[in-house]
Amino acid sequence: MEKKVIILAIESSCDDTSSAVIVDGVLKSNVIASQKVHEEYGGVVPELASRAHQMNILPVVDTALKRAGVTKEEISAIAFTRGPGLLGSLLVGTSFAKGLALSLNVPLIDVNHLQGHVLAHFVETADTGEGLPVTGKHPTFPFLCLLVSGGNSQIIKVNAYNKMDILGQTIDDAAGEAFDKCAKVLGLPYPGGPWIDKLAKLGDPAKYPFAKPNIPGYDYSFSGLKTSFLYTLRDMLKAHNVETIDELAEKVPNLKEDMCASLQATVIDILMRKLKRAAQDTGIKQVAVAGGVSANSALRQAFIDYGQKYKWEVFIPPFSFTTDNAAMICQAGYFKYFDQDFCAIDEVPFAKTTI
Repeated sequence: MEKKVIILAIESSCDDTSSAVIVDGVLKSNVIASQKVHEEYGGVVPELASRAHQMNILPVVDTALKRAGVTKEEISAIAFTRGPGLLGSLLVGTSFAKGLALSLNVPLIDVNHLQGHVLAHFVETADTGEGLPVTGKHPTFPFLCLLVSGGNSQIIKVNAYNKMDILGQTIDDAAGEAFDKCAKVLGLPYPGGPWIDKLAKLGDPAKYPFAKPNIPGYDYSFSGLKTSFLYTLRDMLKAHNVETIDELAEKVPNLKEDMCASLQATVIDILMRKLKRAAQDTGIKQVAVAGGVSANSALRQAFIDYGQKYKWEVFIPPFSFTTDNAAMICQAGYFKYFDQDFCAIDEVPFAKTTI
């Protein structure tokens, strides 16, 4: 009987500790431990994130193995996120992966976190009773992928699982960062992206005409949009002779809802216009979205609408695979395993990189 290929993956790039297991190409478990401690600070505190990873990683990995119904002795290889991300958080996951790999005498597979987001579209699931999302058809190479998250906004031409070309990217802030920072200005809880999405459903997307950048090529910029958002609020505070957003909200009906709706509509328009141009110029009709911001309901609908209008075949990931998760790292590791693309034990994590 042929031995099964079992990949254990560890993801610890930011504030979620996650572990997943793939057995012969099928995802059997994907466990995520989120950190609530950062909410009171309005953003991720790197030192607190690292400490939480140290507490969470052992029980998360143990749970992932148990849910998958495998033992650590059956593992074929261990995949881990090497970067980019918070260096302290990455060190926890990298060190754990190295120690476990040495103890089991199995190879290590390092995974680029951004490539993992793209490859989440290839995760295969089965009805294991563990509540894993149902996955459908997968894109074929080459395809375009819009990667949007708190730290990245990129248009990627995906030629193969290990060959990706960046056609365009943000020259300053990312789309997710714009959402979070504007939400903070409005006094919304962290993370701000989901709150923007929620309130936008109740607002008028055409109420406030925020500035849109004029950046050549396929590159993005969101710093000007954040400034426009801030100046709009500043001028309204001055016009109504108040000092706080809450005081302004009492004088301007539906203020937060309309601001969120207008911001969201502007961000999505900026993202989709460049993506449409890239699709037209390359002639590629298979278009995917990935990253944390791909959970935004309006962006997901925009993909459906653009797909119908421009005859794209669109690929939208299940919500469970939009935010940071080990399933996507496991899938990337599974691909690399068959190419024997392993990582030396002395490799170190990196905080910044691109695809």
